[in-house]
Amino acid sequence: MKVLLINGSPNEKGCTYTALSEVAKTLTEQGIETEIVYVGNKDVRGCIGCRKCKTIGKCVFNDIVNETAPKFEQADGIVIGSPVYYASANGTLISFLDRLFYSVPADKTMKVGAVVVSARRGGCSATFDEINKYFTISGMPIASSQYWNSVHGYTPEDVKKDEEGLQTMRTLGRNMAFLIKSIALGKERFGLPGKEQWIATNFIR
Repeated sequence: MKVLLINGSPNEKGCTYTALSEVAKTLTEQGIETEIVYVGNKDVRGCIGCRKCKTIGKCVFNDIVNETAPKFEQADGIVIGSPVYYASANGTLISFLDRLFYSVPADKTMKVGAVVVSARRGGCSATFDEINKYFTISGMPIASSQYWNSVHGYTPEDVKKDEEGLQTMRTLGRNMAFLIKSIALGKERFGLPGKEQWIATNFIR
């Protein structure tokens, strides 16, 4: 079993990484393999809605998105980490997620998702809600913790002093590991939930 962790911060070993590392360490202790992918300082353009991915099976722009897609397909879960900029997620990360979730053709149903947010002070809840929407549109259960998954600090050293924040990360790791293992058992016994053919209802007819 494996969890992919996405570091959306431009600072490779900054506050977001510190939080993700705490989750990854706990997942490893629970017998889950982990990998952290760093995307925060990459040159990632946004989705242009060309829908080419529906015919070629990958994004038309060949960059970190296509490099990460196979890892996402094979993973049992994904943790997305973001710093807070202007009360929302890092723009590079959002461009990355838009294209990753749209272009990956594999069924994401029952992959476990989680968000980790880092802020100096405010904007964590808005960013947390923003990223969770990628999971809820994809049939992915969301792993929870004892609080919203956030840490506070201006430097990694600050984050390491946020004892409640780090405890929240460890609780998230344990809960995510349990959920992944439980889903694996459920899939083995019951299979995945049945799906209806998708119905698209446009607002303007």
